[in-house]
Amino acid sequence: MAKIKRSAGKGVRRAARSQGRAAGARRAKAQTSSVLDRAMGVLPFTDEQWSTIWLTLIIGAGVGLAFVIANFAGVPAMARAQVAQMASDAGFEVQSVRVTGTNRMDERQVYARALAQRERPMPLVEIEELRADLLQLAWVKDARVSTQLPGTLAIDIVERVPHAVLEKPDRLMLIDRTGSELEPISPENAAEMLRIGGPGAARQVEALDTLLAAAPALSPQVEAAEWVGNRRWNLTFRSGQVLALPEGANQSASALIKFARLDGRNRLLGGEVAAFDMRSPPRIYMRVPGRADRIELDAREREDAE
Repeated sequence: MAKIKRSAGKGVRRAARSQGRAAGARRAKAQTSSVLDRAMGVLPFTDEQWSTIWLTLIIGAGVGLAFVIANFAGVPAMARAQVAQMASDAGFEVQSVRVTGTNRMDERQVYARALAQRERPMPLVEIEELRADLLQLAWVKDARVSTQLPGTLAIDIVERVPHAVLEKPDRLMLIDRTGSELEPISPENAAEMLRIGGPGAARQVEALDTLLAAAPALSPQVEAAEWVGNRRWNLTFRSGQVLALPEGANQSASALIKFARLDGRNRLLGGEVAAFDMRSPPRIYMRVPGRADRIELDAREREDAE
């Protein structure tokens, strides 16, 4: 029986190809290592810092993977407790709090709420609960809360912007454009700010801004605004003169524009007239202090002369 012999050439070629692939893999690995070495050399980290970074990433990935696996297994509560313990043992707990964005408010109010999370494992930090708590502070318009591994709780505050002073029966309150009360303010510090008064005036701040925007030349001269009868405005200018406007957003804006034009032609502000009443358009009623007394005196002098 004849025997079939395998060709030795094919085995040699396979061995050559295998060696070629191994050599290519070694070259690729060497190139990758070279690129990584160069990248790590450019970044401003020491070998010890790189070791800490890689260890943090590995532990963090392991903790996250364990949490995901446990959730899929249907034991989220137990998994969360176990992961929290693992994270705490690995040093992943709140060790410091960093607060930014507090320019006007007392940031101790923020720390007082954030420090309740101190030494808590990172997976157990109640970010949304803390954010909701911070939003209760008068100055806080918005708050962004995040955790930064291994142990920092970062809080970025968006403050409300002071806009006017609300005159209350017992004190002056600083308010923003929405009418939200911020904090009490002294008369001295409120001297250069727009004062707003009258029942329900805080809910009309945005409407007042829209009204004053209709006559931008007059707006800087308005010292105070009184919301009267929950329906209309009386404006007091820095000259001490008072302008009574009609009811309705359109009607009051039209009256203010008309008054601005009259002032531009006749210099009403700073004159003898103490009060202007535009509640019955198109008429304008003006009150001049002492004018009635002068009229009465003139009439008596005429009677005496006769």
